[in-house]
Amino acid sequence: MTVPDRPWGRALGLRGLQRLHGYLVVTSDSEPTEAERFLLSTLVRYTAAAMSLAFAHRRLSDQAVELHRVREERLALQRQLISVVAEQRYQRAVHTLLTDVADTGGGEEAVTRALHGLTGLPALVEDRFGRLRSWSGPSRPDPYPEPDPVRQDEMLHAVAREAGPVRIEDRLITLVRRHGEILGVLALLDAGGEADEHTVLALEHAATSLALELAHMRNLAEVELGLRRELADDLLAGTDTASAYARSEAIGHDLHRSHYIVVVQWSKRTVDDSFAETVGRAAAAQGMRSLLTRRSDHVVLVADARPRARALYEALTVETGTHSGAIGVSAPCDSPNGIPRGYQEAQRALEVRRQSREGYGTTFFDELGLYRILGPGNDYQQLEAFVHEWIGQLIDYDSRHHATMVDTLTRYFDCGGNYDETAASLAIHRSTLRYRLQRIRDISGNDLANVEDRLNLQVATRVWKIVLGGSG
Repeated sequence: MTVPDRPWGRALGLRGLQRLHGYLVVTSDSEPTEAERFLLSTLVRYTAAAMSLAFAHRRLSDQAVELHRVREERLALQRQLISVVAEQRYQRAVHTLLTDVADTGGGEEAVTRALHGLTGLPALVEDRFGRLRSWSGPSRPDPYPEPDPVRQDEMLHAVAREAGPVRIEDRLITLVRRHGEILGVLALLDAGGEADEHTVLALEHAATSLALELAHMRNLAEVELGLRRELADDLLAGTDTASAYARSEAIGHDLHRSHYIVVVQWSKRTVDDSFAETVGRAAAAQGMRSLLTRRSDHVVLVADARPRARALYEALTVETGTHSGAIGVSAPCDSPNGIPRGYQEAQRALEVRRQSREGYGTTFFDELGLYRILGPGNDYQQLEAFVHEWIGQLIDYDSRHHATMVDTLTRYFDCGGNYDETAASLAIHRSTLRYRLQRIRDISGNDLANVEDRLNLQVATRVWKIVLGGSG
């Protein structure tokens, strides 16, 4: 808009309105009177003042909106900053607490206790096979459920595929790993779904701390296990007494006490480190402190206590899930020098058990009675001569006629002279057994009704079976 360049227009002072972001135009066909000019001038001044106030108000309103927006942004940034600082403080607190636990060697219970304190949730550690190692907090199952190997493997694979903790039913689970190897499982019991990002953070930090602790414990255990096995091997082979005492003291084993050599053989288990650990765990549960080593087909314990009659065998049947095992136990060894002899005694007791009618169970060397003549230190040639003196003719007969007279006689003695049991064990008729026993009398020239002949024949069959291996 423009203002006419007329004297009366300038006189109104209308050019000042340009500063108000606009123009006011007044037109007239005739020259206004003095009164009209005064009125117009007054109206213009009031209008200009009103417009100035309006523009000022508008600027103040815009500034107020902008100020509110800036304040909101500042509050949001402040809240974000507070959150970041709080998160960092929490992380430092978690890291510091769990690092202190690890540095002080607190172990698994200290880690689960710290994790329970940080999260308020029950915390637990299981080994990779699902057996409970530590629990902190309420709701611990008693007894703890036995793990299912198949389900445990499936769970480990499911958790290993994820980058962080995984929720499985009412548990938040993470793996404790070191260099890719699974050392165990760390979990929080979260039945109410309370876990948040802080809970996950604490669980991850705890798993890292626990991995260092478990790896350290494993390294120490492997070193100690190696030292204990080396000492056990040397004791079984024979070693210097003073050195044996010093080495046993270094690993915390009291070799000054009487010891028993225990040989364990299980027909349906491979004799590997896992089986050796199973035997060691079962022995420890029976209160036996021992040095442990293994051979190709059996595990050997140098134990400071005599196993109770069937306790160790029954514990191992539970651990292995089968009864197909035998245990041989030596007489007491009062010094390291006697341990090699004790090892031979335990092996002989194991042989007697394996060759007996009941091939599974525990046999003690000092309870073998007459069968001690089968033990170590006896002259092999004298035993062989004794066998041939009493059953040599039966052995020769069996060799020439492909018969089983010696085996029949052995079974007869194993069954306590009971005809029915002997016939059943040989899967023959009772009359056939009677015929064979008569042939045995005829061939050997010995009378089974004679007490002395019967005793010597029974011993000879046992020597033939155990020492000679049933060989002619």
